[in-house]
Amino acid sequence: MTNGYLFREYIGAQFTGVRFSDVPVNPGLSFNFILSFAIDYTRPGGPGGATPAPTNGVFAPFWDTDNLSSADIAAVKAAHPNVSVMVGLGGDSVQDTVKVFFSPSSVDSWVHNAAMLHGYAIRSNAVESLSAMINAYGLDGVDVDYEHFANDGTGAGGAAAVDTFVECTGRLLTQLKSLFPNITTSIAPFEDPVVQRYYQPLWRRYAGVIDHVNFQFYGYGANTDVPLYVQFYDKQSANYPGGKVLASFKPGDVTGLISPEQGIAAAKELQRQGKLPGLFIWSADSSKVSSYGFDYETQAQEIIANH
Repeated sequence: MTNGYLFREYIGAQFTGVRFSDVPVNPGLSFNFILSFAIDYTRPGGPGGATPAPTNGVFAPFWDTDNLSSADIAAVKAAHPNVSVMVGLGGDSVQDTVKVFFSPSSVDSWVHNAAMLHGYAIRSNAVESLSAMINAYGLDGVDVDYEHFANDGTGAGGAAAVDTFVECTGRLLTQLKSLFPNITTSIAPFEDPVVQRYYQPLWRRYAGVIDHVNFQFYGYGANTDVPLYVQFYDKQSANYPGGKVLASFKPGDVTGLISPEQGIAAAKELQRQGKLPGLFIWSADSSKVSSYGFDYETQAQEIIANH
């Protein structure tokens, strides 16, 4: 029986061969794997070796599908009834080839674009492509993780660009919630003025269809001690009022950034203060190739399970 608190881990972006079965799962909490990522771009090395380019809302799997297949998803969910599997949208890059920019042609065409083929309507856009992916892989939710934004001519974060992002992603989440009432949704902002300029208006307008805020606290500097981490957490809770803001940290290369030990200590203090709805880690891929394995996953889950 889970205690209702949440642990999440991103998986599959770095192609280190990590599998769901590598990651320890504590049965006393809700556990979400987040596949990284589904992207609305063409693939690297496509026709003529072309550079990946935006597809205006037509999402495809870009995570390590060889090791994290639909069969693997079914197996981990069967082995662990408290596990759900989501998919992250966007991310930083297309498999380290080009940065992923949120760059729709228009709100309507990105969210819902109907074309005709032999007299039949063929729908190929965000709602349809992600609905097909949810069904094909047995997914339980989506996490919006765009980190780069196309310039709309008014400067990064201009009003038109922000409104387009808000309406595209807000309508997408609204429609997916309507089609799949049991899915979980989240957003993954971080401390950057441009990024916040997009995500905070999204929250203000569409908080009702966003279940969690996966804030990337691990992006703060190595000088972030526990009291400062708590200050940052309080600040982001104010930026996303009423939201379930998850604490976070990362293993692997944390040069200049918060260490896993700092993240663990801060999570314990947030829990002591009654502020911790959950915790997430970026990412299982890094733990797979680290000298300490999945020790931090075990420690983080013990915090959440002992709520």
